[in-house]
Amino acid sequence: MDSPFSPKGPRAATRKNDSQPLKDAIDALLRVYKLQNQFDETSVAANWEEIMGKPIAARTQQVYAKNQKLYLKIDSAPLKKELIMAKQKMIELINKHAGKNIIDEVIFL
Repeated sequence: MDSPFSPKGPRAATRKNDSQPLKDAIDALLRVYKLQNQFDETSVAANWEEIMGKPIAARTQQVYAKNQKLYLKIDSAPLKKELIMAKQKMIELINKHAGKNIIDEVIFL
């Protein structure tokens, strides 16, 4: 007995020529709806611990990005001072992790 889910006919086992990998389809979707920048900025907040490490992530109360600016709220004054001094290095780390220029400025709240 044949399964109702298996396709039949000469083209049943062939793949469509216009198919593309899922990653390419998602990238195209983000580009068409102009959501790529928002997606990249959200990924910075989602990967904050991976980018900066556990000690800094543990002291970060709030992190979000908007219009190529990263907003940080740090609960430790000494750590905040250190991060202010290393602002440019932090921007380079974030952009290197993303593989493109996402953040241009860091603002401490």
